[in-house]
Amino acid sequence: MSIATPFLEMSQAIVDAGGEALKKCYQCGTCTGTCPWTPITHFNIRMLVRMSQLGLEGIEDNMWGCSTCKFCVDRCPRGVEIIDLVRAIRSVYSMGGMLPQSLRAFVGSMSARGNPWSGDQEKRNDWAKGKYPLYTADKEYLNWTCCTSAFDPRNVHVAKATAALLDAAGLSWGLPSTAVNCCGESLSKVGDSELFERLKTNNLQFFDNNEVKKMIVASPHCLDTFTKQYGRDYKVIHLSELLADLIKAGKLTPKKDLGGIKVTYHDPCYLGRHNQVYDAPREVLQAIPGIDFIEMGRNREQSMCCGGGGGGLWMEKMKGERLSDLRIEEALATGATVLATACPYCITMFEDSVRTLNAEDKIKIKDVAELLLESLDINVAEPVADVCTTS
Repeated sequence: MSIATPFLEMSQAIVDAGGEALKKCYQCGTCTGTCPWTPITHFNIRMLVRMSQLGLEGIEDNMWGCSTCKFCVDRCPRGVEIIDLVRAIRSVYSMGGMLPQSLRAFVGSMSARGNPWSGDQEKRNDWAKGKYPLYTADKEYLNWTCCTSAFDPRNVHVAKATAALLDAAGLSWGLPSTAVNCCGESLSKVGDSELFERLKTNNLQFFDNNEVKKMIVASPHCLDTFTKQYGRDYKVIHLSELLADLIKAGKLTPKKDLGGIKVTYHDPCYLGRHNQVYDAPREVLQAIPGIDFIEMGRNREQSMCCGGGGGGLWMEKMKGERLSDLRIEEALATGATVLATACPYCITMFEDSVRTLNAEDKIKIKDVAELLLESLDINVAEPVADVCTTS
């Protein structure tokens, strides 16, 4: 479909893509009432669905705000899969070459390099410095290091912490080769299904050739994609779940007292609402000596979205229109000096907001795995930075 496609033809394509789900919506407004974006931006999910139903012009100005957090889906009285609608609407524009400017570099990198960070694929495992083996069929687990953990300098620390913990527990595991691509999660959410399928096919070939049966993922987005969109019966476990199991089995024993630091936990949307993993990260944190664990007011099913899902990690947002800023303020209000989470997207969004809010001396962002590694007092080549002890 060319950019010159008449609007009426484009609007009919949106109706066709939305299918029966689009017809189920009776415009009650529950979605907009529960959407975390409603108080701070012009984005209106009910309006987006209505414009799609009626084929109204201007839809392109209202279709990229959704971060697919699943608040609206969980509360819709008619069970409309609103995220599927958003993806369908976006696909019509994405396949027509009408992506917003801020997403074009991300999609271009995915197409040319197989990852969203413009990283050289041959350097995907450089963070490991040759210390860890590649996966082979005789190993129990494929430790899938997501693109953000492999290429983003902040999240590389999470990749290193994960590897150190897996070794400390004595697990049989290996890394994927540099032949793999991104799982394609964000591509799927912004509507580029063709490129998503290309990356997926490449990864499936690697999984099949190496007889992969069990995978460890640190990213909830990889977890969601592998279990719901790859069509294979792999056993995929999120790192926080595995760590909680290893602690219970006595294979990892937190020993070092972290000195009574106040820690609060953010439930990532794709770990919590999308995949119902709430207890495991908390169990890991509560097993660590010297952590004073404090819940934020909005937690578990009610957790605030960081804004990074649905392609949001690569979209430009003005100050005052960032959900991550609001979440940092909620964390600070608890008196915590550490905001822990279990998602590389959340870490990236929160680190940016901490700088934006000039709160770097007040609170630190940590993955649950980083805190656990500190409590084991394991020496690694590049140790994770100390937690913030500012009161």
